[in-house]
Amino acid sequence: MGVNTTAAAAVSGSGTGCLRLVVLVSGRGSNLQAILDAIEAGTLPARVCAVISDQPEAPALQRARARGVPAIPLPKRRGEPRDAYSARLAALCKEYQPELVVLAGFMRILGEPFLEAFPQRVINIHPALLPSFPGKNAQRQALEYGVRFSGCTVHFVDVGVDSGPIILQAVVPVLPDDTVEALSQRILREEHHLLPQAIALFAAGRLRVEGRRVRILPERTPVSVLL
Repeated sequence: MGVNTTAAAAVSGSGTGCLRLVVLVSGRGSNLQAILDAIEAGTLPARVCAVISDQPEAPALQRARARGVPAIPLPKRRGEPRDAYSARLAALCKEYQPELVVLAGFMRILGEPFLEAFPQRVINIHPALLPSFPGKNAQRQALEYGVRFSGCTVHFVDVGVDSGPIILQAVVPVLPDDTVEALSQRILREEHHLLPQAIALFAAGRLRVEGRRVRILPERTPVSVLL
């Protein structure tokens, strides 16, 4: 089922001031590092309760362990159906009671068992301006298509491939002599800013899903200011 695309719904954490996160990763974990750094800097009111990877040797797991965060490999079994793996992953995530699940370079499509376990509480970062260039190798797709601008997108996850409602986007120019690596690095720098920003909006209760659109609500005025 995934994200509710018919009725408007506000989405947020518990309001305790420290959002509980589980981060799913498959590779180097630079976006995970950006989250951890933002938390340490005091700009993101959150706590990473666990990092889970489908790749047991993912460097991202080492980044988590270096910060004292539980780092758990959960590889997909040979021949295991997507929904079966998604159910196992959901059960593991539930042990850490996350208010939000963040896909930070997680390279598997999640099935309905996972999304039903965390409705409107799963977000992803994608290295393109969705809905253009979903799926793998988005940077190469953009270069081969000949676009003048690319970027990155944070979106809620649904059962499609990079098709959920868009939260935030950042634009980067595509230069005439760009390579896939050069463009990827330029986009990645924006990802490191955009993903913590989107998580902070969720933590503050400032996101509202209305069909395909995500509205960013104004900041709440502190009670002390009103008195």
